[in-house]
Amino acid sequence: MGVPAELAERMSMAEQHEYLRARFSRRTMVRGGAVTLGAIAGGVFVPGAVAQAAVPSQASATYASTSTASTVDGALVSPFGRHLAFGNDPSTEVTVSWQVPINVKKPFVRIGAHPWDLSRKIEAEVRTLYTPAGVGASGDHTQYYLHAKLTHLRPGKTYYYGVGHAGFDPAEAHLLGTLGTFTTAPDHKKPFTFTAFGDEGVGYHGLANNSLLLGQNPSFHLHAGDICYADPAGAGQTADAGFDSRTWDQFLAQTESVAKSVPWMPAYGNHDMEAWYSPNGYGGEDARWNLPDNGPDKKNLPGVYSFVYGNTAVISLDANDVSFEIPANLGISGGTQTKWLEAQLKKYRASRDIDFVVIFFHHCAYCTSTAHSSEGGVRNEWVPLFEKYTVDLVINGHNHQYERTDVIKKNAVVKKLPIGGTAYPETEGVVYVTAGAAGRSLYAFSAPDSYEGHVADVDSVAAFVNTKDGKVNETVAWSRVRYLNYSFLRVDVQPASKGRTATLTVRGIAETGAEIDRFTVARKAK
Repeated sequence: MGVPAELAERMSMAEQHEYLRARFSRRTMVRGGAVTLGAIAGGVFVPGAVAQAAVPSQASATYASTSTASTVDGALVSPFGRHLAFGNDPSTEVTVSWQVPINVKKPFVRIGAHPWDLSRKIEAEVRTLYTPAGVGASGDHTQYYLHAKLTHLRPGKTYYYGVGHAGFDPAEAHLLGTLGTFTTAPDHKKPFTFTAFGDEGVGYHGLANNSLLLGQNPSFHLHAGDICYADPAGAGQTADAGFDSRTWDQFLAQTESVAKSVPWMPAYGNHDMEAWYSPNGYGGEDARWNLPDNGPDKKNLPGVYSFVYGNTAVISLDANDVSFEIPANLGISGGTQTKWLEAQLKKYRASRDIDFVVIFFHHCAYCTSTAHSSEGGVRNEWVPLFEKYTVDLVINGHNHQYERTDVIKKNAVVKKLPIGGTAYPETEGVVYVTAGAAGRSLYAFSAPDSYEGHVADVDSVAAFVNTKDGKVNETVAWSRVRYLNYSFLRVDVQPASKGRTATLTVRGIAETGAEIDRFTVARKAK
């Protein structure tokens, strides 16, 4: 990305950002319509400046000017890469985001209860992201991301929407085929389904998994980090010459078939740190996503947030903050993320309306992959809280395979959980799933595959854990299901009826559509 390798190895993400800014700032300043950090003039803004609504508070990400509209006829510019995200309250808030290949005039979203009634029109915000030649593999590249936050929606209601700009109005008859839909969360407990995976990237296998997601009829999708792999090295170092911001254009086009109707909720992984845009590496993500802003530190941890859907609380964490393996952002929160996590867990466990707590993040708490295996920072910081507050399900990526543990407590097996088994977190422990086989090249196990229809149980598996002192080998007994091929998670949530327990039915689904794993998490109704 522009920092010499011998320097990048010794530099934090913030230090690499400053190095790049010093090297490329002059080029950025003289480029037509672009600015460096700190400039606010002629319609140009940086996050944190009071210039447009919903501007993220990332202090140093650079946005180019949006005041000069393109000379191209807007009728010839088609939006792409639509993706939805919940706001703080999924029952009343949804953000519609999309991309255009060049600057456009007066972007907007139309929304209504029917495709023939799109009278409500909401102005959109443009976040223009500039990447200069020399920062990675591409030449000068400018990307235009648009966002419209919809509020005061009705719970449990399906809306039709269309995105447009001057010259391109989705309400016109010949453009009705560009409309999308979304459904807000209900304001009461009812059955629903969500899906999850990590490590998708761009390519055939990502497409193949996406083609199955809509068939699950999910209410939302969780992406457990390593989203598009614009930075293919993922070491949190800007020495990687392969960085290419255009990969995001491909990724958002690839996922649009799902994300235009299913809120796509990401956590951030090591491949999502891009040093050019901001000291924490997330300035690019701030331009591309509009996520809930209820986390502990929106400036440093924009991918940390929570939301409640029906009877289930979902928490997104940033494991880069606690990673010994890849320490570019190690300690960036100063401990505030862990304090916030405990406060959230305490709140959700006290709520009579919430049965389940699901947590997702990138680096694995428990995995036997020969690549990254387990992250000791996660075990030190968060696993004790998962156990204290009896978290129901933990979903990770990072390792490109499917692996599911037994029921674990204090790093030991409390109960074996065979395929088809049931876990009771209130009295037993926590189940961890690595679902990192969404699309990128696969890793390996030290033990044989063992999955539904092909069970090969072993008493122990060789693995290691990343600690502050390096890799430490361990032999574990908790690796119950291993599948070395492309896959994703489907989770069916069933609230409790009279005399019954509430359940999460978790399934591993292969790229072929076959079921490779199934287990249930059960909890007594409050």
